[in-house]
Amino acid sequence: MMLSLFLALAAPPMVVVREEDVKREEPPPHGNIGMSTAYRISDAVPAPRAMEFRKRILHRGAAIGLHPINHDEVYYVLSGEGDVSSDGVTTRLKPGMAAYLFKDAVVGIRQVGKKPLTLIISYPNNQQ
Repeated sequence: MMLSLFLALAAPPMVVVREEDVKREEPPPHGNIGMSTAYRISDAVPAPRAMEFRKRILHRGAAIGLHPINHDEVYYVLSGEGDVSSDGVTTRLKPGMAAYLFKDAVVGIRQVGKKPLTLIISYPNNQQ
Protein backbone atom coordinates (compact mmCIF):
# COMPACT_ATOMS: atom_id res chain seq x y z
CA MET A 1 0.00 0.00 0.00
CA MET A 2 2.81 2.41 0.85
CA LEU A 3 4.48 1.78 -2.53
CA SER A 4 1.26 2.43 -4.45
CA LEU A 5 0.73 5.68 -2.52
CA PHE A 6 4.31 6.74 -3.32
CA LEU A 7 3.84 5.93 -7.01
CA ALA A 8 0.58 7.88 -7.09
CA LEU A 9 2.39 10.95 -5.72
CA ALA A 10 5.53 10.54 -7.84
CA ALA A 11 6.48 13.16 -10.38
CA PRO A 12 6.15 12.41 -14.09
CA PRO A 13 9.23 10.85 -15.69
CA MET A 14 11.92 13.28 -16.82
CA VAL A 15 12.00 14.52 -20.40
CA VAL A 16 15.34 14.68 -22.22
CA VAL A 17 15.44 17.07 -25.19
CA ARG A 18 18.12 17.25 -27.87
CA GLU A 19 18.42 20.84 -29.03
CA GLU A 20 18.78 19.73 -32.66
CA ASP A 21 15.26 18.25 -32.43
CA VAL A 22 13.71 21.62 -31.50
CA LYS A 23 15.87 23.93 -33.64
CA ARG A 24 14.31 26.32 -36.13
CA GLU A 25 15.25 29.48 -38.00
CA GLU A 26 12.81 32.33 -37.40
CA PRO A 27 12.58 36.05 -36.77
CA PRO A 28 12.90 36.83 -33.05
CA PRO A 29 9.69 37.56 -31.15
CA HIS A 30 8.33 41.01 -30.42
CA GLY A 31 9.03 42.89 -33.62
CA ASN A 32 10.58 40.38 -36.05
CA ILE A 33 13.85 42.34 -35.98
CA GLY A 34 16.39 40.35 -37.99
CA MET A 35 16.74 36.57 -37.84
CA SER A 36 17.49 34.04 -35.12
CA THR A 37 17.98 30.38 -34.44
CA ALA A 38 15.46 29.24 -31.84
CA TYR A 39 15.71 26.16 -29.66
CA ARG A 40 12.28 25.86 -28.06
CA ILE A 41 13.39 23.27 -25.54
CA SER A 42 10.43 23.30 -23.18
CA ASP A 43 7.97 22.95 -26.07
CA ALA A 44 9.00 19.27 -26.17
CA VAL A 45 7.76 18.80 -22.59
CA PRO A 46 4.13 17.75 -22.21
CA ALA A 47 1.72 20.04 -20.40
CA PRO A 48 1.25 20.97 -17.73
CA ARG A 49 4.72 22.35 -17.15
CA ALA A 50 5.72 25.10 -14.73
CA MET A 51 8.41 26.87 -16.75
CA GLU A 52 9.66 27.81 -20.19
CA PHE A 53 13.30 27.23 -21.09
CA ARG A 54 14.70 28.36 -24.42
CA LYS A 55 17.99 28.92 -26.18
CA ARG A 56 18.07 31.59 -28.88
CA ILE A 57 20.85 32.81 -31.12
CA LEU A 58 20.27 36.35 -32.32
CA HIS A 59 22.03 36.80 -35.66
CA ARG A 60 23.90 40.05 -36.39
CA GLY A 61 21.63 43.05 -35.90
CA ALA A 62 18.71 40.98 -34.57
CA ALA A 63 16.69 41.82 -31.48
CA ILE A 64 13.93 40.60 -29.24
CA GLY A 65 11.92 43.80 -29.38
CA LEU A 66 10.70 45.73 -26.38
CA HIS A 67 7.66 44.09 -24.81
CA PRO A 68 5.92 44.04 -21.41
CA ILE A 69 6.33 40.90 -19.32
CA ASN A 70 3.80 39.55 -16.82
CA HIS A 71 6.32 37.36 -14.96
CA ASP A 72 9.96 37.49 -13.91
CA GLU A 73 12.34 36.41 -16.69
CA VAL A 74 16.07 35.68 -17.04
CA TYR A 75 18.33 36.29 -20.04
CA TYR A 76 21.67 34.48 -19.64
CA VAL A 77 24.44 35.10 -22.20
CA LEU A 78 26.44 32.11 -23.43
CA SER A 79 28.36 33.93 -26.20
CA GLY A 80 28.41 37.22 -28.07
CA GLU A 81 27.27 40.55 -26.66
CA GLY A 82 23.90 42.20 -26.30
CA ASP A 83 22.28 45.36 -25.03
CA VAL A 84 19.44 44.46 -22.69
CA SER A 85 16.79 47.03 -21.81
CA SER A 86 14.34 47.15 -18.96
CA ASP A 87 12.03 50.14 -18.48
CA GLY A 88 14.36 52.47 -20.39
CA VAL A 89 17.62 51.38 -18.73
CA THR A 90 20.05 49.65 -21.12
CA THR A 91 23.08 47.57 -20.07
CA ARG A 92 25.64 45.61 -22.11
CA LEU A 93 25.71 41.87 -21.38
CA LYS A 94 28.66 39.60 -22.16
CA PRO A 95 29.24 35.85 -21.76
CA GLY A 96 28.65 34.65 -18.21
CA MET A 97 26.31 37.55 -17.39
CA ALA A 98 22.59 37.35 -16.70
CA ALA A 99 19.84 39.95 -16.57
CA TYR A 100 17.07 39.18 -14.09
CA LEU A 101 14.02 41.03 -15.40
CA PHE A 102 11.00 41.76 -13.23
CA LYS A 103 7.27 41.36 -13.76
CA ASP A 104 5.54 44.43 -15.28
CA ALA A 105 8.74 45.78 -16.89
CA VAL A 106 9.07 46.52 -20.61
CA VAL A 107 12.11 44.53 -21.75
CA GLY A 108 14.11 43.52 -24.84
CA ILE A 109 17.61 42.63 -26.00
CA ARG A 110 19.62 43.46 -29.13
CA GLN A 111 22.67 41.70 -30.55
CA VAL A 112 25.69 43.98 -30.84
CA GLY A 113 29.24 43.32 -32.01
CA LYS A 114 30.64 40.92 -34.59
CA LYS A 115 29.47 37.59 -33.14
CA PRO A 116 25.90 36.30 -32.84
CA LEU A 117 24.36 36.60 -29.37
CA THR A 118 23.54 33.22 -27.81
CA LEU A 119 21.09 33.37 -24.89
CA ILE A 120 19.29 31.10 -22.51
CA ILE A 121 15.87 32.53 -21.67
CA SER A 122 13.76 31.17 -18.84
CA TYR A 123 10.49 32.23 -17.26
CA PRO A 124 7.45 30.69 -15.55
CA ASN A 125 4.73 29.23 -17.70
CA ASN A 126 1.62 31.27 -17.00
CA GLN A 127 -0.56 28.86 -18.98
CA GLN A 128 -0.82 26.16 -16.28
